[in-house]
Amino acid sequence: MKDLALISGSSHPSLAKGIADHLGIELLPVKLGKFSNQETSVEVAQSVRNKHIYIIQSACGNVNDHLIELMILIQACLMGSARKISVVTPLFPYSRQSEVSQKKRLELCASINFKGFPPIIILFYISLGYKEWCPRNGTLICKLIESAGADHLITMDLHDAQYQGFFKIPVDLVFAEPCIINHIKLNIPDWRNSIIVSPDAGGAKRAASICNKLGLGFALIHQESNTNSDGSGSMGLVGAVSGRVAIIMDDILDTGNTLKVASEMLRAHGAIKIYAIVIHGLFTMDSIKTINSSCIDSIACTNTVPQDDNLKKCPKLCIIDVSNILAETIRRSFNGESVSHLFVYE
Repeated sequence: MKDLALISGSSHPSLAKGIADHLGIELLPVKLGKFSNQETSVEVAQSVRNKHIYIIQSACGNVNDHLIELMILIQACLMGSARKISVVTPLFPYSRQSEVSQKKRLELCASINFKGFPPIIILFYISLGYKEWCPRNGTLICKLIESAGADHLITMDLHDAQYQGFFKIPVDLVFAEPCIINHIKLNIPDWRNSIIVSPDAGGAKRAASICNKLGLGFALIHQESNTNSDGSGSMGLVGAVSGRVAIIMDDILDTGNTLKVASEMLRAHGAIKIYAIVIHGLFTMDSIKTINSSCIDSIACTNTVPQDDNLKKCPKLCIIDVSNILAETIRRSFNGESVSHLFVYE
């Protein structure tokens, strides 16, 4: 793989180093910093001419700075005559801000007083669904990456799968599922007596996939219909967890409130042990304190974002390394091999 080169942005250098080690190559030296006016400074220290460059940059920490740094790194490689530029974003930037749904657009229209408007104007706004007045962050970020000069994207476990369709360039969507399954088998005693729990309806498909591959039961925590005047509602549990080990599966941990509420409900329904597995552990605000005070006995998350500081603060936390999955995806894409075969469970 002499024509393959890896470049690490400043967001997650340890993950980039792990990927490089799996591939048996060295990271390309780059100088990253800021000028006195806080503008991003990038300098690629070696030639990238006629090479296939993989730029590794995750959306964590100072997301906006890292995004601009990624754009400039892409441009630097493009101006350096790189043969192909692939962007590797384990956590895709702004992926939590889903595009406004048609239902939401109609709700926005309904909130406006159209009294006195001609019927044709009202129909026109409803057909548009007010979409011109709402930001479309996913489309914007995708176009920025394409316009900067990227030819290919690799990302992991998108919060909203529709982002993959916003690109005109090829996108390889990879999953942490093989690493998670391996973690369950090696680190959760009596896992055969466990049940996989999705803390919301949105994560049901992900949790059910792991259930099917491990031959385990499935439970779902769902938001029941709002009945209170303030819009609040109660939570419901579908599935039998009494006397069993519960494994909560979620894709993103932000404040930790969802996992805490889910763990309390599982404990109230008789779960004897509660584990949590998260793909992207952001741990914002007081999330560490929330997790430490929750009914969760142990929580694992992947290293798509840096976790060194969180490990020191949260004794319940352990890390699932996904550098091998990302490295193998890079190797396969470089050699023109199938990436989807990585996720065919035997």
